[in-house]
Amino acid sequence: MSVASVSNLTVRYGTRTALTELSVEIPEGCVGLLGPNGAGKSTLIKTLLGFVRPASGTGEVFGYDVMREPLRVRQQIGLMPEQDCHIPGMNAVTFVAYAGELAGMSAKDALRRAHEVLEYAGLGEARYRNVETYSTGMKQRIKLAQALVHGPRLLFLDEPTNGLDPAGREEMLHLIRDISHAKGVNVVVSSHLLPDIERTCDQVIVMRAGRVVQHGAIATLRQTRGTQIDVELRVASEPFLEAIRVRGGTVLYQTGSRCRLLFSDPLPDPGRLLFEAAAASGAQLRGFRPSARTLEDIFLEAMEEP
Repeated sequence: MSVASVSNLTVRYGTRTALTELSVEIPEGCVGLLGPNGAGKSTLIKTLLGFVRPASGTGEVFGYDVMREPLRVRQQIGLMPEQDCHIPGMNAVTFVAYAGELAGMSAKDALRRAHEVLEYAGLGEARYRNVETYSTGMKQRIKLAQALVHGPRLLFLDEPTNGLDPAGREEMLHLIRDISHAKGVNVVVSSHLLPDIERTCDQVIVMRAGRVVQHGAIATLRQTRGTQIDVELRVASEPFLEAIRVRGGTVLYQTGSRCRLLFSDPLPDPGRLLFEAAAASGAQLRGFRPSARTLEDIFLEAMEEP
């Protein structure tokens, strides 16, 4: 089931087209939104929030039309922007409560909820400090708190670990995982850090040049076709690779003495074939193992597709 979707969406900024007839459904759960700079990730988020009006196409969030019902849409969504969004001179609890009021909460409910989400985000002891005195990690946490204050059903996180040290990054990833898997909030994480996506998300949407070029469950996308084997030789050997090709294999890539091989048919005994190729070519095997397709592999393949 999808929480948001767009159909044939085209968005232009003057003469530049940011999204081109884009159609995609954002499923329930935690979804990673990937793509290089200029791919259209931020434009897609802004369009779903009703901040940008498309030239053509449609979009909806939980059944609400993003163009006709933007306020209803924004009541369902929490946004953690990449840039700092605090108001100087306000302490944390006042700022987060104000964000709740902007989302339609009463002042009393917003204040009560502000205390709760600040405690959840690990800022309970610093709630009465002015936000401009916060460290980078604390500012990231208060952005998360203000996005959660009104109890959204969908959360957009734009580069949530930006500027964090290793410990702060680990804590933020734990919060994201808890929000999406324990608290039942649907989350979209827009990030250029593939390990963050792999740690927190179950689904991924990869964008390039205003279009979706890959999407689906990460576990499904990581499945390899045929039999793929990572091989390490003592030294690089072109005769070994040629011996593999003669035996029906394909060299997917080679880096120094390491290579990844593909066989279209299942191999009951891949070791035997590799040792035969090594003996025939005079190469020395240092090791081999079944290859595991990473999110980086998926991303790079999507970037290379025509």
